[in-house]
Amino acid sequence: MSRASKPKQFLNFGGRRSLFQETLLRCRRGDVFDARPIVVGAEAHRFLLAEDLREIGIDADILLEPVARNSCAAVTAGCLQALSRSPGAVVLVLAADHHIPDAAAFGAAVSAAAANAEAGELVTFGIRPDRPATAYGYIRPGEAAGRAAKVQAFVEKPSGTAASGYVAEGYLWNSGNFLFRADAFLDELGRFEPAILERVAAAYAAGRRDLDFLRLEEAAFAAAPSISVDYAVMERTDRASVLPVDYGWSDVGSWDAVAEILQRDTDGNTVVGDASLLDSRNNLIHADGKLVTLIGIEDTVIVETRDSLLVASKARSQEVKALVAQLQREGRIEANEALQVFRPWGNYERLDIGPGYQVKRIVVKPGGVLSLQRHQHRAEHWVVVQGQAEVTVDGKVEMLGPNEAVDVPMGAVHRLANRGANPVVLIEVQTGHYLGEDDIVRLQDVYNRVPESQR
Repeated sequence: MSRASKPKQFLNFGGRRSLFQETLLRCRRGDVFDARPIVVGAEAHRFLLAEDLREIGIDADILLEPVARNSCAAVTAGCLQALSRSPGAVVLVLAADHHIPDAAAFGAAVSAAAANAEAGELVTFGIRPDRPATAYGYIRPGEAAGRAAKVQAFVEKPSGTAASGYVAEGYLWNSGNFLFRADAFLDELGRFEPAILERVAAAYAAGRRDLDFLRLEEAAFAAAPSISVDYAVMERTDRASVLPVDYGWSDVGSWDAVAEILQRDTDGNTVVGDASLLDSRNNLIHADGKLVTLIGIEDTVIVETRDSLLVASKARSQEVKALVAQLQREGRIEANEALQVFRPWGNYERLDIGPGYQVKRIVVKPGGVLSLQRHQHRAEHWVVVQGQAEVTVDGKVEMLGPNEAVDVPMGAVHRLANRGANPVVLIEVQTGHYLGEDDIVRLQDVYNRVPESQR
């Protein structure tokens, strides 16, 4: 389900909201919400971020990473933005893909850690473990320091035997969420990894506004070392403290973790979607469209989407990353691309593909306007099934309603727009010897997606 074009933080598991949306709403419900939060994300996901924010009515400062440089560079950029708004800013650093159901307990923990953070400590939230998990890193707490404790050591993901020992000795799971003054974090970063601070600061200073986004300058950001916050600062600073917390928490890192956060039936099965089970126990079924049926199956993960099917032992569900790496080596499009792809004007979904053709369902939201463009290797045929579409082909503009169609010849300059108040839905049939998404020459675009070289 999680693809490079739509990763885990933008998915929901049995609920209405994505994990990213739930992260923001948890802060609001827990009364630790900033009126304009700072979101740092990948340039490729900018419209997913914007749409998720729009759906829940939250405005944010959105900083776009031109390339991936791990968590430390991202947190550094966020801290620089926070300091630009308030010199004494205290920042709550949250991963966008964690599950914490008790917002009140979460908010109380943040409030409890505030005094330590204000005093210049770098506070992390340590989860009291309820089992000897091997999927998480651990923290060894030391002597008390206010409501928190000094961190004695960070420990990598352990073996099963070591994990049991850690739990018995009072170690905590490392949640990867933090609270600290932005200037305190940057001071410590300057001590241990000055190259990250220098290059991210340069990328931030040279960033440019693009619609609702701040694009960090690519060359400087790409030159920053790619290191996690833990490795760069938290494991090296003497200012780290940990607040032990009891609220439920999961990083939703595997399908067996998904099963833990969803409701089970009397046979221990977790079912999302349409399924019928006979004499089957302790399974996770996540069906996206088809009816999934089981007979005599136990301790198995079955995940169905329209373009792929995963069947895995629950005990080995954390090996999905290795499977995805194998699919990428095999050049499988399913490893990276979701069937539904979001754009600033709406979304499209691939319905069918074969030699020389591709069929898509396109949804243009009210006010959405596709770029004025042409294709060098394909022709298109559009059939409107809902709404009123404004269609431009080689300068001719016409309005098309349901059951009306238009041909877009190869090389024709064309555009699709929705000037109405309701979504426009159409079916697009592409034909040609090459149907890749990079066969688009944009001539004009209201979302600033025309390359500098073509302007």
